[in-house]
Amino acid sequence: MKTDLPFRLVIREASFDELYLIHQQIPEFPSKISMLYYGERLKNTLHLALVAELEGKVVGFKVGYQGDNHKTFYSWMGGVIPGFRKAGVASALAKFQEDWARENGFKKIFFKTRNRFPAMISFGLKRGFKIMEVIRKDSVEDYRIVMMKKL
Repeated sequence: MKTDLPFRLVIREASFDELYLIHQQIPEFPSKISMLYYGERLKNTLHLALVAELEGKVVGFKVGYQGDNHKTFYSWMGGVIPGFRKAGVASALAKFQEDWARENGFKKIFFKTRNRFPAMISFGLKRGFKIMEVIRKDSVEDYRIVMMKKL
């Protein structure tokens, strides 16, 4: 898939190994995960694992899977390497994922983030998501923000 960005960005399906490698480059994520992290979470479920490539270099990823309700898709994990943020990579990944979910019969898409990531909350609001729930945790920074959008 080509995008309207000022550079050549390719969005494609990814292997679990690629997800693991890009995960390690996102500073907000815990680095101590196993190679099996994604495979274990996604086994036996309809899922979509994507990477964004710029000139052959993987610069971002997005992963989601079918939720408990067969009409709801959970956008579980994603990120963009810091040097490539604010260039439309996350938006291109999100658009691809939402289009795929719609084409595969899903009616809603949701994700969870934390209060400590205001850029992610803003990103969701700008893409038409609504805050549906706040899940309290020990510290206010760790409160989970559940956001949903109709497709």
